[in-house]
Amino acid sequence: MSQAMMNMWISFIGLFLMFVSAVTAIYSREKLKGIFKGIGLTIAFVCLVVSGLIVAVIVLGGPTAIG
Repeated sequence: MSQAMMNMWISFIGLFLMFVSAVTAIYSREKLKGIFKGIGLTIAFVCLVVSGLIVAVIVLGGPTAIG
């Protein structure tokens, strides 16, 4: 698998983690109470930070050759 394809799949993982973060944060704030709310928001925050790091690494890595 080429480097460009690997970067594409890694960026999809970052986008998926952003989606998971948003859904988890909304669900935690609306439906959960007490310690479960805190755990849900912590999971959402960790997903957001990891996805941000993934996207930053991919974007700052620059363009890759397709061939």
